[in-house]
Amino acid sequence: MKGIFITGTDTDVGKTYIACLIARQLQQSGVAVVPRKPIESGCQKKDHELIPADALALKQAAAYSGTLTQICPYRFIPPISPKRAAQLAGQSINTADLARACTTDLNKDDFLLVEGAGGFYSPLCEDGLNADLAQALALPVVLVAEDRLGCINHILLSIQAIESRGLELSSIILNQTQASDNHSPMNNMHELSEMIDIPLLNINYNQCHSNADDLNMSWLPA
Repeated sequence: MKGIFITGTDTDVGKTYIACLIARQLQQSGVAVVPRKPIESGCQKKDHELIPADALALKQAAAYSGTLTQICPYRFIPPISPKRAAQLAGQSINTADLARACTTDLNKDDFLLVEGAGGFYSPLCEDGLNADLAQALALPVVLVAEDRLGCINHILLSIQAIESRGLELSSIILNQTQASDNHSPMNNMHELSEMIDIPLLNINYNQCHSNADDLNMSWLPA
C-alpha cells in the first residue's frame, strides 16, 4: 500500500493546508490520490448534513471522484477531540473502524493520503490515539509543525513518539503561518538540521498559498 499519514505536533499547525498541497501536486503529476480523514469534529451543518471542512478541502485538492462520505464517514459538530465528540453523540468508534474506512475502495496503484486529527498523541477514537491509527495503517509519517518559538521541543518529542511505534518518518514540514519577522534571529530549520537526519521543509503559507509547485516532493515514498 502506497501512501502517507499526515500528523502534527499539535492542533491548528496547518496539517490540512500541507495535506492539500501534497495532494494537489501528486494529482497534477498524474498520481491517483485517495484522500482520507476518517473522523472529523468541528463540522458545520448545512442542509441537514454535517460538512467536514478539512475532508472537503482534501477532496477538492486531490480532484477525488469518490464521495465525501468515503473520505470522512465519521463527523461531529463540537470542535473538540473526535473521541470526546463521538462519546457525546453516543457513538462507539474504534481504531479498526477508522483503519477500515481508510483502506476501503483502494486500487493497487492508488496513493493513500490520510490526515489525522490533532497531534500524534491526540485522542482519536474509543480505543486509540492518532498514533494507533498510524500504526494500524503502517504508512510513512509526515510531521507538520508550526514554525514558531518552542516548536523544536514539540518536534523532537513527536519524533521520539513516532519512532517508538516503529513507523518511518518521511519528512518534517515547518509551516510558517504567521507573518515573518525579518529581524528575528530564530532559525528553527537550521537548528533542527544540526540535530536530526530527516528531510526538512519550510513552507510559508502567505507566500505559496495554493501554489503546489513550491513544495519539494523528493522525500515522498515511492
